[in-house]
Amino acid sequence: MPYPAGHRPAVKKNIIDSARKLFNRHGFESVSLHQIMAGAGLTHGGFYSYFKSKSDLYAEVLGCFFTDPQWKSCWEGVHVDLSSTDVGSQVVRAYLSRQHFEDVENSCPMVALPTDVARSGVSARRAFETVFKAMVSVLERSLTQNGRRRGTTAQAIAALSIGGMVVARTMVDRALADELRAACMAVALDLGGWDKKGKSKNGKSKQSPRLPAAASRNRSAVLTV
Repeated sequence: MPYPAGHRPAVKKNIIDSARKLFNRHGFESVSLHQIMAGAGLTHGGFYSYFKSKSDLYAEVLGCFFTDPQWKSCWEGVHVDLSSTDVGSQVVRAYLSRQHFEDVENSCPMVALPTDVARSGVSARRAFETVFKAMVSVLERSLTQNGRRRGTTAQAIAALSIGGMVVARTMVDRALADELRAACMAVALDLGGWDKKGKSKNGKSKQSPRLPAAASRNRSAVLTV
């Protein structure tokens, strides 16, 4: 009996989703094809009818909501509207949110896999570069005019957002990790000219995070979008 229409793309997507979660959690080298296929509810033998190699799969895992409209573009309570005029600030807040910090398995691959990519072949690095360029393009669309080159500013914001989350995830001290995310978010929003949006009548910002005071290091600051 033949499979229904759409079966093959659905199975391939399940394999990619399984691999993304496992790679994000354990790293590329530590995950076997058997684990990936088991996570997708499939047997090991069916892998090569969808991908040439583990590296071939890896390049597809590096896709993100900037390049794949079918990718889950939000973490719980976090939404990014790529058609919005203020998409830049949405991306920064999403990337450096508490939800993204805690949801390791569903991380954007640019946050979870950069060291693996650096050690990988050209195809994986090119896939990473494609996603990064797409992120920069999205950020650049909603930048305010501030005298700086828009492309340069967007690249800096993207690197600050991605790198800030990477470093925050290495911290043992959760309060320090939260402070670092808040600091990166504040600077990124300022670079984009988005920190002035959403101010109330008394001039205080409704949206932009405030940098935690030094005294707050011993208590956990929670950021949400």
